[in-house]
Amino acid sequence: MLTLGISGLYHDSAAALCMDGMIIAAAQEERFTRIKHDLNIPYHAIDYCMKEAGSSVKNLDCVVYYDNPFLTLDRSLKNVIALGKEGKQFAERNLSSLLHNKIWIEDHLRKRYGKIGREDALWFAEHHISHCASAFYPSPFEEAAILTIDGVGEWTTTAIGVGRGNSIQILKRINYPHSLGLLYSAFTYFCGFKVNSGDYKFMGLAPYGEPVYTDLIKENLIDIKQDGSFRLNLEYFDFYRNDVMTNEKFAELFGGERRAPESLITKREMDIAASAQKVTEEVILLLARHAKEITGMNHLVMAGGVALNCVANGKLVQENIFDDIWIQPAAGDAGGALGAALYAEYQLGKEKRVAAGDMQKGSYLGPQYSEEEIRSFLDKEGYKYHAIDKEQNLYLEIAGLLEKGKVIGLFQGRMEYGPRALGNRSIIADARSEEMQAKINLKIKYRESFRPFAPSVLEEDVSKYFELTKRSPYMLIVANVNENRRKPFHVLESLTDSGYDMLQVVRTGRSDIPAVTHVDYSARIQTVSKETNPYYYGVLEAYKRKTNCSVIVNTSFNVRGEPIVCTPKDAYRCFMRTEMDVLVLENCILYKEEQGTFIDEDWQNEFQLD
Repeated sequence: MLTLGISGLYHDSAAALCMDGMIIAAAQEERFTRIKHDLNIPYHAIDYCMKEAGSSVKNLDCVVYYDNPFLTLDRSLKNVIALGKEGKQFAERNLSSLLHNKIWIEDHLRKRYGKIGREDALWFAEHHISHCASAFYPSPFEEAAILTIDGVGEWTTTAIGVGRGNSIQILKRINYPHSLGLLYSAFTYFCGFKVNSGDYKFMGLAPYGEPVYTDLIKENLIDIKQDGSFRLNLEYFDFYRNDVMTNEKFAELFGGERRAPESLITKREMDIAASAQKVTEEVILLLARHAKEITGMNHLVMAGGVALNCVANGKLVQENIFDDIWIQPAAGDAGGALGAALYAEYQLGKEKRVAAGDMQKGSYLGPQYSEEEIRSFLDKEGYKYHAIDKEQNLYLEIAGLLEKGKVIGLFQGRMEYGPRALGNRSIIADARSEEMQAKINLKIKYRESFRPFAPSVLEEDVSKYFELTKRSPYMLIVANVNENRRKPFHVLESLTDSGYDMLQVVRTGRSDIPAVTHVDYSARIQTVSKETNPYYYGVLEAYKRKTNCSVIVNTSFNVRGEPIVCTPKDAYRCFMRTEMDVLVLENCILYKEEQGTFIDEDWQNEFQLD
């Protein structure tokens, strides 16, 4: 059985292809179009998936959309009716897109491909069923509790379910407008960041602040019950009325207007971030405990955009509510494409699900370019490079460059599926440098100096550096740096001493791996195994041999406002437009000083700050 799953027309469109319960390919549309968070029907991603399988859309046994737009239309119409005369702006914003695009997706696909699979039909999966399926089916567990949390999908914002074999059942739901994801997005918006793309920034800001607003939030904005269920006080929000998240009453509660984007970040925003994060963690822990109580399961799987809150995930691991947890690395809407495909495979097909380890394959599910293709590209363009045999000196050469403090763009293997770069489309650097965090943020990523970087560490060495004994292959769990590696540091004192100059604080060493140690001594960890990624493991192992350190900086290979690179051309452009020192394309090494003048005529048109 060959099944295609599609997500799109909301944000982060993607396509995923499965065959007899196995994942063949998956990718986000943004990587091909170079439009960050591209929401259009993922034609490029679909074409890639079919190319990977050596087939065409006409040969598909089943095509599934990850969401039911008719249920979303039901919610939107009832929202408009409830608002009465005030509903005009909401109707114009939501109903137009639904009526013109989302409910006609089947026709759009036919217009492009002529025929949608063998049956010429499009199936619709429920949004949170897609999330549940993306979390459970690729997981290594025969049975598990399921927790999905996001902004909203149709009516549902939060779901607790259970997975056994081929079966998935949702047991409890929380419905719109009561949403933990929308609450977090409201705070993200109020603090001057962009909804759906700025949530990571907001989470990274939290350790700079103190949770002084926690009680204020719980007394005025959200009523949390002991089972994790909650209700929002809609008097403070406008997301259900128009295209802004918060209103004047919300602003009054926090002592002033919303922070203007790109303006100075103040102590207020830091404290709001710390408080919102604390409330989010409390709700997630209560929901997890309730999921354990009503399912009796020993394992938990998670998906939905809120499952990308790796700080909360780290707290969940520490609490030991479950023996183990598995989180879908493409937990947001993009992962819904994979969930939709897998759900159809296991519900409509004859394949019996057998848990045989992590079926996500490291999330390396996108396009790959051979050494021959890369050399052909470089030769055609006349770019100077050095080809090095992988079996001899390549990994040692890369390790030596890292040791010298060089910032390297690493492009190898299949592109990652999901928002995290996991060693195949990554920018890597020396974690021991106190200057590296600020250098990469300001001169390469062109983003806020305070944002932390993740460490990649050899899987077998993780506990030597961090308070973590579990695998974390998808960079979705935060844990603290071990005490014996820390240096005396207090973020509040440092901020006060620097006059709230966050750049000065960032440049203060906090451990013997300062470039990946956040101001609260935490780190968002990626463990690297030889089985899953032998190339990246080889680089880390060589670096350890040279430096006696098995941790490096890993951040996504892109600049602010741009998706992660997909092709060798994307990688070269990003390399030349930044102060990156070295580019590695499979076994080809390019040094910046050896490259000629690079003129990118598309730069001004394409590069938009996010």
